[in-house]
Amino acid sequence: MQNYRDYDNDSNVKAYEPGDDYIVVEFKDGSRYTYTYSSAGSHNIEEMKGLASRGDGLNSFISRYRPSYSRKN
Repeated sequence: MQNYRDYDNDSNVKAYEPGDDYIVVEFKDGSRYTYTYSSAGSHNIEEMKGLASRGDGLNSFISRYRPSYSRKN
């Protein structure tokens, strides 16, 4: 897992792990969700990976668009 930078210090995201066709997001409460191409769509996953690597906007994206996750880890 990579630490989420959270430049604005306003996110509930703690860490993330990108993969070829998925992203795992860990929240500050310790919960982890795996979002995949098949559960959330490739466009959403690629957007989430970009936001994660920039360290800003991932929590807002998840809250706004509510992408489906494949499993809660």
